[in-house]
Amino acid sequence: MNVRVGDASLADARAPGWLSRENIIAKPGFNRWLVPPAALAIHLCIGMSYGLSVFWLPLSRALSVGQPAPAACPDMGLATALFTTTCDWRVSDLVIVFSIGIVMLGLSAAVFGGWLERAGPRKAGLAAALCWGGGFLIGSAGVYLHQLWLIWLGMGLIGGIGLGLGYISPVSTLVKWFPDRRGMATGMAIMGFGGGAMIGSPLATLLINTFKTPNAAGVWQTLAVMGGLYILAMLCGAFGYRVPPAGWQPEGWTAPASKSAMITSGHVHLDKAHKTPQFWLLWAVLCLNVSAGIGVLALASPMLQEIFGGALIGQPGLGFAQLDAGQKTQIAAVAAGFVGMLSLFNILGRFFWASMSDKIGRKVTYATFFALGCVLYAAAPWAAGIGSKALFVAFFCVILSMYGGGFATIPAYLADVFGTQFVGAIHGRLLTAWSTAGVVGPFVVTAIRQAQVDAGIQGAELYTRTMYILAAFLAAGFVANLLVRPLAARWFMSDAELAAVSKAGVSKAGVSKGSVSKGGVTGAPGRAGDFGIGRGGLTTLALLAWIAVGVPIAWGIWTTLTKALILFG
Repeated sequence: MNVRVGDASLADARAPGWLSRENIIAKPGFNRWLVPPAALAIHLCIGMSYGLSVFWLPLSRALSVGQPAPAACPDMGLATALFTTTCDWRVSDLVIVFSIGIVMLGLSAAVFGGWLERAGPRKAGLAAALCWGGGFLIGSAGVYLHQLWLIWLGMGLIGGIGLGLGYISPVSTLVKWFPDRRGMATGMAIMGFGGGAMIGSPLATLLINTFKTPNAAGVWQTLAVMGGLYILAMLCGAFGYRVPPAGWQPEGWTAPASKSAMITSGHVHLDKAHKTPQFWLLWAVLCLNVSAGIGVLALASPMLQEIFGGALIGQPGLGFAQLDAGQKTQIAAVAAGFVGMLSLFNILGRFFWASMSDKIGRKVTYATFFALGCVLYAAAPWAAGIGSKALFVAFFCVILSMYGGGFATIPAYLADVFGTQFVGAIHGRLLTAWSTAGVVGPFVVTAIRQAQVDAGIQGAELYTRTMYILAAFLAAGFVANLLVRPLAARWFMSDAELAAVSKAGVSKAGVSKGSVSKGGVTGAPGRAGDFGIGRGGLTTLALLAWIAVGVPIAWGIWTTLTKALILFG
């Protein structure tokens, strides 16, 4: 039988690939509340990037487990460290894995953002699973073979690509599924990224203790198991993704007349977004907010110990330098509780502030971050000076809640300014601000601290200048946010351009032109809004999906709170 080229093309169009965006368009009856757990499943896995430090100390003694002294090579250069099989690694060489990963997160999100919009979240989620989980497997091989370059390649470079793809894959999908609650939707997913280390760190510790022997650190086995678990969990998330039909809106909901000029009803093309001043103002907003917060995270534990010293264990007359080894071990445990509290508020802030932004607006929310953050950073030296541990901890818990809230609110802010059509890809490009902040924040904080140490300053005054400079960062962010204005009409796509973008996706799915309306694909004859997909609710399947992600979150919170109680013991 002869098959014409046109027939073959039509057959191909009607049978999109099982990973394609067209193949995951939701059908009538779908429950949109199944999408946030899918996003959480991916973000809870990649969020372990914040918890990788749990591996560094065991790996720094990987060759000398059970030996009285480390297998150190004092004159070892970086090139030697990458390939040596006889020398223990230095912590400073291992920490570079995190830096590589954060840089690759921003770069991969920027480079692959446009592809994600075309390919869809399922394909991006699959790629993220293979890169992130596969990076752990490659890292496991690197530990087993004692080859540092393999760890850098797997957990840094390849894993970092997985970070970028996994981070942005749910953003545009959730924004389109929840046009009535943009902030809450993105907050739910990005909350998972903040909570990943809260689950992954104690899990890694548990596995290391299970696998270690008198002669082995147990790290390569731990990385292998976690890599396998991450691939499995992230694949479940990727295959749980669905995208709404073009033009979909919740049943009975219509977009209200905007109360704010900041919320647009138009859409800016990806190729134009970075040419607007608003994009770069929001880039500065994110970068400055993250620089201040990540700088604190980098030194949270030593900061608390050096400022309060013996006061943390009921010895207020002893400074940090006067403590003996046993007392320093005690206050290190207290400081670990402080770090746990910061992590918990980082997570909760992502959901709280993003949801709050739906009520008060994104610009006001960021103005709150910067104004309140300035006050709290400036007040922290005062709290330290009067020896109030409770006030000091409370100030930084609020600060870290706003740090997390900034991550969760920025996707909705972008959707307000640039529209939802390309928000995932635009968000990907904006995440280069995170990569920049991941270098700038810790560098500035550590450099200032070292300058103070070199000047002989100790105790509460050691971090005073640091706090004031971080307050200045937030003051600059306040100005940048204040300058964000609605985009001029010339930046938005015309109706014809928007229709062309929609039809490009429709033609791939093999939908006839008769079923395309101005709003997109008509899910059924005569329907033009909800396409048989309502607002969703609590169904058996949705309950099971939320339990699947809720149980590990609850375990992580319980573990964190248990450790944090030491802070107030």
